[in-house]
Amino acid sequence: MGEMNNQQIEVAQKESQFSGSILLKNKDSSLVETNFGYANRSDLLLNTIDTRFGIASGCKIFTAVAISQLVEAGKLAYDQKLKDCTSITLPHFDNSITIHHLLTHTSGVPDYFDEEVMDDFEELWIEKPMYHMRKLEDFLPLFQNGKMRFTPGEQFHYNNAGYILLGLIVEETTGLSFQRYVEKNIFEKAGMKDSGYFPMDALPNNTAIGYIDYEDGSWKTNIYSLPVLGGSDGGAFTTAQDMLHFWDALLDNKLLEEQTTAALLQPYVKERDDDYYGYGVWIKKDGNNISKYHVMGYDPGVSFHSAYYPAQQLKLAICSNKSKGAFAMMKVLEQMYCL
Repeated sequence: MGEMNNQQIEVAQKESQFSGSILLKNKDSSLVETNFGYANRSDLLLNTIDTRFGIASGCKIFTAVAISQLVEAGKLAYDQKLKDCTSITLPHFDNSITIHHLLTHTSGVPDYFDEEVMDDFEELWIEKPMYHMRKLEDFLPLFQNGKMRFTPGEQFHYNNAGYILLGLIVEETTGLSFQRYVEKNIFEKAGMKDSGYFPMDALPNNTAIGYIDYEDGSWKTNIYSLPVLGGSDGGAFTTAQDMLHFWDALLDNKLLEEQTTAALLQPYVKERDDDYYGYGVWIKKDGNNISKYHVMGYDPGVSFHSAYYPAQQLKLAICSNKSKGAFAMMKVLEQMYCL
């Protein structure tokens, strides 16, 4: 990495107060590999390239891969009705909702955390403490008796509850917990040896603590701000290196057959402008070409972006243990490398 590039990254880090790990690689080597800030502020433990970070909704793509593996195995179908692949009672849900609708955020189901209406994830845990949220089924009372928001397929509306339902479908289909299924069939296959769904009250070594900063300079950790165990809508922990292992495995068809990988990466629904959504993945188009496949995640004490740029064959992972900063660093790197 050249001195000029180093300076640009350091300036951006100071402006955004970024804390975390950044890894940008081409096929043969690392173009950027750098770390900032503390994984543990109290004990002054620095973030390193091996530090595990929470990635929030960045792991919805793992859920999409899990469903797609079960489609390949003939146990599910993308056009299968929700009512036909789960025994969960959903009294007001439209009978025409399919797995495809859930994967593409076009189902219209009620959400337990609507990011267009609510901006404070912590508010959810006032009435239902987050330390009770250890299983996917624990989320059901938050939305299963709600009313439909729109007719399935009518529009795109980002939806966390839809991905909880997909995880429950994985559990009902396989007999495994969702977390165990992903660890066995995705993380192990991709060589993601440092990744997992770890309880917030029993984090393993080399895991960054998430921090919420206040304007007066004070801070707190995010242990009381998130569900105690992540699931199919978000909350896995990974390293920057492991995230690039995931992209490698996905694009080399080690997780899915070529045809199924192509189906996962199709731009099915337009969000706005040049931004589309596939199965668990955001897709940016440049005319008729796809310029970027990317995933992102934001929670209190978590900000995360990871991308594959097909024209340049570059893969990027930016993991942070603060509520913001990853996006700012991504924009700087995209400008530096003309992405």
